[in-house]
Amino acid sequence: MKWKKYTIHTTTEAEDIISAMLCDLGVEGVQIEDNVPLTETDTKGMFIDILPELPPDDGSSRVSFFLREADGEAEKTASDSTKKKEKNSSTAESQSSEDNSYTVNDKIWEKDEIEALLCRIREELSEMAAYTDIGEGRIEIGETQDTDWMNNWKQFFKPFLVENMLIKPTWEEIPEEYRNAVADGSLLVIEMDPGTAFGTGSHETTQLCMKMLKKYVRGGERVLDIGTGSGILGIAALKLGAAAVCATDLDEVCEEAVCENLRANDITEEKFRLFIGNIIGDQKTEDAVGYGCYDIVVANILAPVIVLLAGEGAADKHIKKGGIFITSGIIDTKETDVRAAFEKNPAWEILEINHQGEWVNVTAKRR
Repeated sequence: MKWKKYTIHTTTEAEDIISAMLCDLGVEGVQIEDNVPLTETDTKGMFIDILPELPPDDGSSRVSFFLREADGEAEKTASDSTKKKEKNSSTAESQSSEDNSYTVNDKIWEKDEIEALLCRIREELSEMAAYTDIGEGRIEIGETQDTDWMNNWKQFFKPFLVENMLIKPTWEEIPEEYRNAVADGSLLVIEMDPGTAFGTGSHETTQLCMKMLKKYVRGGERVLDIGTGSGILGIAALKLGAAAVCATDLDEVCEEAVCENLRANDITEEKFRLFIGNIIGDQKTEDAVGYGCYDIVVANILAPVIVLLAGEGAADKHIKKGGIFITSGIIDTKETDVRAAFEKNPAWEILEINHQGEWVNVTAKRR
């Protein structure tokens, strides 16, 4: 099966209108490419540390969408079967509020449907040209191989060591050279399948945090993992001897990944509690997490978030006096900003700053 890519060559002035038009015509999910530089407000809102290098903005824009085109009787049969199931389910009272209608991600388009859609798009572009600059308005058609986008990355994720921890993908075997060390307990195994959540352990920032956890977890600690992603740092803390982990994340997508990784590592949900919410400014999440009760707080996020967490009345109110705050996700160009944030808050004493590649770890103690 192939995915067809349709790219409308237009202007930055028209890209929003065209995106809305495509949505109205049943196309969900567009890709916009332009050379407009991000503003300071954009970077703060998106917590971006590394800005992309763009050529000069010439006002051009490319709005693309992808359609899955039917190819052969087998796909048509599968598509008809799916449609029949959805039709049958829609006749009964649904137990869920989920919208089961097709989206660009699952619909298989017949050729005549695509032709009709493109005809409508061209008509809409022609009408738009009367009141806005749409540029070329040309639709470029390309083809891309049907790819298992969700799983192809797995071929590059192999077992590797961080300190005395072997990070092992759940679908891989323990390498022969590590089996004796695993058997005698000198090497801890962390089973990991991040799914669509962030955190395989291979990134420098995650490794910096894991090294600090190895140094400061003595046994029996309560750990708060802010921005847990796949749950790898909280799981590492438990493997190293922590008594319990409380984790937070803004993205609901991490919940499934965390639960799967807990099961893979034989960790109960009682030992690893997860809250979806913002620990900065969300009173409900702050209350659920608790105050002054953690021996270690770890946050592998990005520098602008670390700056907020280092401020007065943020992470300091959740950690015990004498507790350790381990942070990373800090690109080296932001090290000065993060260090200044810790130094500005009298609650913190910086214990050490470590580097790995372009990334920085700042570890502080709660006075």
